[in-house]
Amino acid sequence: MITVHVKYEIDPDRIEDFEEYGRRWVALVGRFGGTHHGYFLPSEGDSDIAYALFSFPSLAVYEQYRADSARAPECQETIELARRTRCIRRYERRFLRPLDQTPNS
Repeated sequence: MITVHVKYEIDPDRIEDFEEYGRRWVALVGRFGGTHHGYFLPSEGDSDIAYALFSFPSLAVYEQYRADSARAPECQETIELARRTRCIRRYERRFLRPLDQTPNS
């Protein structure tokens, strides 16, 4: 399994646009074989940082999601929403793996 962690720098004046962007991606990731764990928005502290976490069974499935989503009109519309509203200033993407809970023998 691979989990993608995305850190967003968002425009705090455009948070409603970012929320719409996030709602759309939660549904889209599931349609392309992933599990979305949600978007996490500013509450206390920094007002311009948000996070998202979503997982795929493998890196190969994630890469297929990237290829398929690049061609999907709904995904392109969601990306265009972010571009048009400028709700996202920048983002960083990291790939994580879960800790194997099995002790070594």
